[in-house]
Amino acid sequence: MAGGWSKDGAVQDQIDSTVEDELQRARARLPSGESLTHCEECDAEIPEARRKALPGVRLCVKCQSEHDKATGPYSGYNRRGSKDSQLR
Repeated sequence: MAGGWSKDGAVQDQIDSTVEDELQRARARLPSGESLTHCEECDAEIPEARRKALPGVRLCVKCQSEHDKATGPYSGYNRRGSKDSQLR
């Protein structure tokens, strides 16, 4: 189905592009390298199970949770725009 000025399948292309961008963003935030044995913020011991499950971990669970809350959710990018923005 055609959608105005867009080619057929453009909406799916936009969805795929948004998903790929978010995957790249999530992968870039994953730790890498050697895990620390103690949290770099509070110096609490990082359990061995966490170090094995997430190689390169640098924060304990509590500090990581606080860090994640502080950074907040990512709103993404509306590639499609609204009709109002197209008409102006």
